[in-house]
Amino acid sequence: MPHASAWFQRLSQESAVKSVAGNVKMCEKQVKPVDPAKLPAVVEAPKAAPTPAPAKAAPAKKDDDDFDPFADGGDDDAAAAEALKAKGAEAKEKKVKAAPIAKSIIVWEVKPWGEETDLDALAAKILGITMDGLSWKTEYKKEPIAYGVFKIVIGAVVEDAKVSTDLVEETIMGFEDDVQSIDIQSFNKL
Repeated sequence: MPHASAWFQRLSQESAVKSVAGNVKMCEKQVKPVDPAKLPAVVEAPKAAPTPAPAKAAPAKKDDDDFDPFADGGDDDAAAAEALKAKGAEAKEKKVKAAPIAKSIIVWEVKPWGEETDLDALAAKILGITMDGLSWKTEYKKEPIAYGVFKIVIGAVVEDAKVSTDLVEETIMGFEDDVQSIDIQSFNKL
C-alpha cells in the first residue's frame, strides 16, 4: 500500500503529530503478511466454576484519622446530587431555543380613484394603520399608471402568525373614498 504509507509518512512530519507522538520512524524492510493456515490453533481455556461471593464482614470501628474515600457520604452526597440535577435542568432549559418567527416582506400597490386624490394624505392614512406584528417601511413611492394618475407603492414587514395580509388589505380598502384597488407586487418569506 504505497499511497497509504506515503500519506502516513507525510502526516507524521506535521508538528501537531510530532508534539503528541514524537518522531515516527518508518521500518526499513517491508513486512510480509502471515499465512493464516500456518498460525497455531487457539485452544480455549476451560471455564472455571463460579466462586461464591464472600460474606460481608462487620464494619470495623472507625478512627478519626482514617479517611475512607469509598465511604457513604450521606447528606453531602445527596445535596451534591440535587445540585447536579438542578444544573442539568437549567442547562436543558437554556438549550431550548425559541422557534424563529416567520416574517414576510410585502409590497402593496394602492391605486386611487383618480388624479385628484391626495396621495400624500392617503399614504399617511396607510402608515397610520397599526397592528401587532405589522411594521411599515418609512418610505413610499408614487408611480405613474396612466393619464396623470399615480399609484402608491408601499412596503411592510409582517409576522405571519400575528397578521394576515388579507386583514391589512381590507383595512386599506376601508378608505373607500380614496382607494380603488390594491395589488400585492411582491411577497417574500424571511
